[in-house]
Amino acid sequence: MKPRYNIILLLFSAVFVFSCGKKQSAESEDKTEQPEEHHQETPQTIASLTEEQMKAVGITLGSVEMKELTSTIKANGQLRVPNNNKATVTSLYGGIIRTLNIQVGSSVKKGQVIATIANPEFIRLQEDYLTTNSRITYAEQEYRRQRELFDNDAGARKNLQSADAELKTLRTKKASLLRQLQMMGISPGSVNNGNMRSGLVITAPISGTVSSIASQIGSYVDVSSPVAEIIDNNSIHLDLQVFEKDLPKMRAGQVVHFKLTNNPETEYDAEIYSIGSSFENDSKTISVHANVTGNKTGLIDGMNITGIVSLNKSVTPAIPDEAIVEADGKFYVFVRTGKKSEAYESHEKGAGKPVETKAESFTFEKVEVVKGSSDMGYTAVTPVKEIPADAQIAVKGAFFINAKLTNSGEHEH
Repeated sequence: MKPRYNIILLLFSAVFVFSCGKKQSAESEDKTEQPEEHHQETPQTIASLTEEQMKAVGITLGSVEMKELTSTIKANGQLRVPNNNKATVTSLYGGIIRTLNIQVGSSVKKGQVIATIANPEFIRLQEDYLTTNSRITYAEQEYRRQRELFDNDAGARKNLQSADAELKTLRTKKASLLRQLQMMGISPGSVNNGNMRSGLVITAPISGTVSSIASQIGSYVDVSSPVAEIIDNNSIHLDLQVFEKDLPKMRAGQVVHFKLTNNPETEYDAEIYSIGSSFENDSKTISVHANVTGNKTGLIDGMNITGIVSLNKSVTPAIPDEAIVEADGKFYVFVRTGKKSEAYESHEKGAGKPVETKAESFTFEKVEVVKGSSDMGYTAVTPVKEIPADAQIAVKGAFFINAKLTNSGEHEH
């Protein structure tokens, strides 16, 4: 009986020792986890990235800008060129195109030769002009002879009248032919039997850019057949479609910031000069016209745009939308605070041991801001903590800096 009692006592002691050891192990684990919990209570606000890391994720630095973001109206519209700055190039006379000196996109000046045409009728017209000149010379002689006979009672009045009528008819025909030659670009004084031209030139009626070409070498053109079209984009303007409720807020002289629908990264400026007085079709919108100011590169008639009309001249500090990150219901930006050298170990080829290397890294501070209105890719901000006027902030890639900061906080012990 006693040996059996000893065995039970031994087993109980073993279980007790095992339980105590497990409890001590759990307490030990709790103690090791406590520093990490204590670390999480103090959030990280400084992040460090090397120049290579910044390039890899596309982080770009910029500054806080002053933008007109308050009291604005958003409106869509199109770019337009007035009809008096567009031209269809035609020929006053029919003919076969012999040369074509332009291409789509070519810049031309008013009066520049863009094509030449040929037609045998041009020679016949010059022939008629020379023949009419010769007949006028004879008709003048005949009129003087009939006048002299009539004055000396040797000729009939009927003959004098006939000679006078013939001379006047020929002179009228000469004037008509002379004007036609001038319209064809031929100098009447240079026309002679050995200098008749079979071709005519077609010139540009305005200065601008060739937008389309409707003919080719060898094709026949006449007054109703356009050779090309020219547009002067220097006079391009905006046609904004403004709703009736916003019309009382519009006036001439207001500034419009607009972007192309197919290129939202570039911003252009315009100034309102005219407000329509009738609705456009059934859209219940009214056209507001604005002249494009400043850079006009890449602007083409018919492009769709999105514009922001500034109703007043007040400006506010603003940054690109990408520069703002959200965390725990608050908004932050990353301000560059400096540069430092960091040492790290790298393994070079053929080296058995790690080599200590130094690299320059940028440090960023996470600063809380209060968001304001957002327009055209920018958001007005008010920093909770003062940001120096010359401070650089991460305007692109702020999300990656925040991720780096979060990850370093989780893994740091």
